Amino acid sequence: MTAKRKQLYNVVIYPDWCKGCGICAAFCPKKVLRIDHQGKARADREDECVNCGFCELHCPDFAIVVRPRNGLASSMSGPTPETADPPSAASGAASPLSAASQSPEPKRA
Repeated sequence: MTAKRKQLYNVVIYPDWCKGCGICAAFCPKKVLRIDHQGKARADREDECVNCGFCELHCPDFAIVVRPRNGLASSMSGPTPETADPPSAASGAASPLSAASQSPEPKRA
């Protein structure tokens, strides 16, 4: 019988958006995140992430994104947290706020 391998996740932190409040690090069940010497969130134990989603949902600045890695290899694919660019309207990715502000007003009878 083959052992079931754990799905691995990338924890991407946009340092320019992070204000270092520590909510993510304080409540991460696997202690994947910590606040570094610059006061920003950092994923130190990314291989331990179970994708519970707490950090992503509770970050007041939307500075954390958790996504599955391609395959089960331990090498990280995609941008590293230090080099990741936050999504912007210029790149075609609409933020939740920009999408809401562009929706038309409901008609009033």
